[in-house]
Amino acid sequence: MPLKFDETYTEGITKIEPRDVAYAGELGYRIKHLGIARRTEKGVELRVHPTLIPHKRLLANVDGVMNAVLVKGDMVGPTLYYGAGAGSLPTASAVVADIIDLARSLDCQQSVVPMQGYNRDSIEEIAVLPIGEVETSFYLRMLAHDEPGVMAEVSTTLAEAGISIEAMRQYESVTDDGYVPLVMLTHTITEQVMDETIAKIEALPRIKGSVVRLRMEHLN
Repeated sequence: MPLKFDETYTEGITKIEPRDVAYAGELGYRIKHLGIARRTEKGVELRVHPTLIPHKRLLANVDGVMNAVLVKGDMVGPTLYYGAGAGSLPTASAVVADIIDLARSLDCQQSVVPMQGYNRDSIEEIAVLPIGEVETSFYLRMLAHDEPGVMAEVSTTLAEAGISIEAMRQYESVTDDGYVPLVMLTHTITEQVMDETIAKIEALPRIKGSVVRLRMEHLN
């Protein structure tokens, strides 16, 4: 299928703080900015966003100027393609390759190397799954007032939405008014249900500000 840029969900890293990197590490995860394309029974997921992945996965250990592409095949299973994705020479190589592809297409109806890596005669029209219908696990960080019952309120709100908690940690106070960071990892749930639940958590009187939410991928 052709890549549909206008239907691809994108999210940057502006909401991530250094403590999120530290908390994720303590829980056995690393944060990577991933582009994800996954075919499901409902449609194809096309999304780009910061993602928690287990620190033991090869993809979690791709650092610096290096990039990697993880491909999971029906028969071969997961394979990883790894190499430099930044710097003068790697960037120049990619630009020149694009120019050559365009030049080849000037004198023929179809380029020698099909544009975007597919043959236009064999395109399959597949629906892109709206981000609200995508199912993932989540990392949640919020500021909760340090008093009895707050954790129970948050847990109850999640439970009422059918969201199971995988892990929960409370950290030392970082504010002068008695609020502490509360971090949770959840099991899989749809994005829409999580958005609705986060709105309910933020409305709780003993929760301060917005809930930071990051998606998780276990790459099984």
